[in-house]
Amino acid sequence: MFSIINPFDLTFLAEYEYITDNQAVQRIDTAHNSYNKWRCKSLNTRLELVKNLLNTLTNQQKSLSEKCSLEMGKPIAQAVAEVKKCGLLCEYYIKHAPGFLAEKPVNTDAAESFVVYEPLGVILGIMPWNFPYWQVFRFAIPAIIVGNTVVVKHASNVAGCAQLLESLFTDAGFPEGIYQNLLISGEQVKKVIENPIVKAVSLTGSEKAGISVATVAASQIKKSVLELGGSNAFIVLGDADLDKAASVAVSARMQNTGQSCIAAKRFLVHSSVYEDFLNRFRAGVEKLKPGNPLDTATDIGPLARLDLAKDVEKQVDRSVAMGAKVLTGGKRDKAFYAPTIVTDVTTDMPVFKEEVFGPVAAVIKFETFEEAVTLSNSTDFGLGVTLFTRNIDDIKDKLHLFEEGAVFINAMVKSDPALPFGGVKRSGYGRELAENGLKEFVNVKTVYINK
Repeated sequence: MFSIINPFDLTFLAEYEYITDNQAVQRIDTAHNSYNKWRCKSLNTRLELVKNLLNTLTNQQKSLSEKCSLEMGKPIAQAVAEVKKCGLLCEYYIKHAPGFLAEKPVNTDAAESFVVYEPLGVILGIMPWNFPYWQVFRFAIPAIIVGNTVVVKHASNVAGCAQLLESLFTDAGFPEGIYQNLLISGEQVKKVIENPIVKAVSLTGSEKAGISVATVAASQIKKSVLELGGSNAFIVLGDADLDKAASVAVSARMQNTGQSCIAAKRFLVHSSVYEDFLNRFRAGVEKLKPGNPLDTATDIGPLARLDLAKDVEKQVDRSVAMGAKVLTGGKRDKAFYAPTIVTDVTTDMPVFKEEVFGPVAAVIKFETFEEAVTLSNSTDFGLGVTLFTRNIDDIKDKLHLFEEGAVFINAMVKSDPALPFGGVKRSGYGRELAENGLKEFVNVKTVYINK
């Protein structure tokens, strides 16, 4: 048994019990039996059910959003936005999947040759708590559309969200076994990956979890997709629009109370605009309103668990002990950690070299563009980078210098259904979203015909 605790007031919400290994096997068997029928359905039939899911998602937006706010502390306005974004993903694939999955003719010496895209089977998704709906949708919807079935091991602290997700698919009319929630512990995951019925695994989570999952999957010669941590740089060049840069910087760091792999975490600012940017950034951060996540006026909620808030506190305290200065914030109250800006940061400090999963911005000054590139790349992660500049044409010629999965110019790094999402280095491998994400869990089959 395990309990769900409301991170806002640390009160008890619900109690759950993990299913047994045998029950997990039964669910996987159900997914396999459903797959044998589902894969034979036409793409149009599968997309019609995704349309139903879109309508169900819209109708249940309130209950989904409130459950998210209660279980992991996301401010309700941001929870509503997350649910709506899931709908945008459905709309995107309803429109584009037929073209992406169409048979592709290839000109060879054969009388006829072409490529087709076929499903693999049962796919395991291991999903995080920070975006309990969006992360699942961007894994599950493409996998299901191409004809796979999925089983999802969600984070335990959002077990209620996980149950609502399974109900969504049922309410939308999906056949039994197409989407199933596996309420299992982390210790049970290995057996699920090793089950011969499970053909591949997608994980969004920590670096440690990624290493573990990838190791088990590789031992079984199964594909894995990993979306792991990030320590994105937010670079402000000397010619940047400082008002816009500072405004975006607040959202880029503090959205979801800083609990995002693609959040800007390290702010690299040219010395010529350092003070001006910092003053604007501080003013924006100090305007943020902490409070009850269910209050629409709340900008900053608690961190998802008390232990996570304590971890952030330790990272800041250790950095201060090494010489960093807290410009604003730096205080913890139970699971709340105040929006914080840390200056006088050096590359050996925890707030620079580690991923800080909370509302803490580490600011460091640079003199040259080459120095900014070096600082940006001075991390084990490579998920994304933001650059603010007015000289866009010049910057476009230098994007290859950044060891990242994405570069955003004059905008915060974000995920979009139309754009491939993923990282390099220890941020993982594989891609979600767009055409790339739709084809991660398919058999790309070559057909060659002579007459």
